[in-house]
Amino acid sequence: MPEQPRSRRQTRAAILTHLLQSGGSFRPPLAKAVRLSEASLSRILFDLKAEGLIEEVRRPAPYVGGPTGLVSLDGSVALAALELNSQWLSVGVGGLSGELQYAERLSLPKKATVEAVGRVFREALTLLRDWTRRRRITLAQIGITIPGLGRLSELGNPIIPCDVERIGDMFGAMFASVPIEFTNSVVAHAIFHRCRTQDYPFSGAHLFVFVGQGVAGTWMDDPTETDALQPVELGHMVFNTDGPRCRCGHHGCVEAYTSLPALAELLGVTEAELLQPGNDWGSTIPLSSRARQELRARLFRLGLAIGNTLNVKPCNGVAISGWPSLLAEEDRKAVVEGIDACLLGGRKLAQVSLAFVPPSNGNDPQAALAFAAFCLAGRGGMPAASTEAA
Repeated sequence: MPEQPRSRRQTRAAILTHLLQSGGSFRPPLAKAVRLSEASLSRILFDLKAEGLIEEVRRPAPYVGGPTGLVSLDGSVALAALELNSQWLSVGVGGLSGELQYAERLSLPKKATVEAVGRVFREALTLLRDWTRRRRITLAQIGITIPGLGRLSELGNPIIPCDVERIGDMFGAMFASVPIEFTNSVVAHAIFHRCRTQDYPFSGAHLFVFVGQGVAGTWMDDPTETDALQPVELGHMVFNTDGPRCRCGHHGCVEAYTSLPALAELLGVTEAELLQPGNDWGSTIPLSSRARQELRARLFRLGLAIGNTLNVKPCNGVAISGWPSLLAEEDRKAVVEGIDACLLGGRKLAQVSLAFVPPSNGNDPQAALAFAAFCLAGRGGMPAASTEAA
């Protein structure tokens, strides 16, 4: 069956997205990956190079007589990133490959309200505007991540109160010519891992699950498709209506049992004490046999939530990031058992590959920066309003 024709924007997006995910490529494998002839690829690379979006540097040939020009994203492109979590708002400026030139954290008030969070965003935007003006930096894209953001977020955000429309207006007033995109935090973390984690286990369609302050997932598919990254708030499946209260307002959600705050409570420490050792908390905070048994029961519940999500939309891979990935294999087995206990047989019938990847929380605004790069690549580096076709 003949391949569907692609617009110029889509073709450019395929090239830039592949370079973002691969970190760079020689021309022959790049042409094969994006399904273009080398002659067609050369014409598009000429344009992208002239626009300052890519660069080509000499590298040793991968084989005798092979190409020596490595194509990669241009390091001079500047992006802004803002990442909101329950404690602070991070703001930064960096490049397409993830290096940060500037980063700052602004604390949220203990009693977060729409107005208070809006004021913190305004302060962050003022810092961003002043920093870029002093250095005469022109931003190519701004990416903003907000926990719990979804299709109904205009009706109010149940996780952290904020008015996304009003925040967007602030950006429009201060950065009128810069493309701006908002996303759910889990989408940004998924993109960060897919584009920044060396040897990421999946290249095709899969479910990415992040377990941190909250518990959520996103479907990862062909990044050039408009519906490729759909957030899934699987952490708010209710398992016990008499269980602990969740920040969404319900009781007994899987997040109320497996989020970082819930883990800290189980271990008998504050969340700050849990986060202080970083990825080494498992070896520095003692865990009684009773607490370990309860931990595994909660991980089994997390597995059930993931398995039920796969029942709704099957796929062949699941990547789990966050604190469960730091546990010993014996403890992580409980997640696998929960997935396998689901109605349709979990991995046994669906043959799902499962991988644990390192947590990406605590390095903000890196996830938002990866999202900004993804947005720029996804529109082919073209102006946001452009409708130019092939």
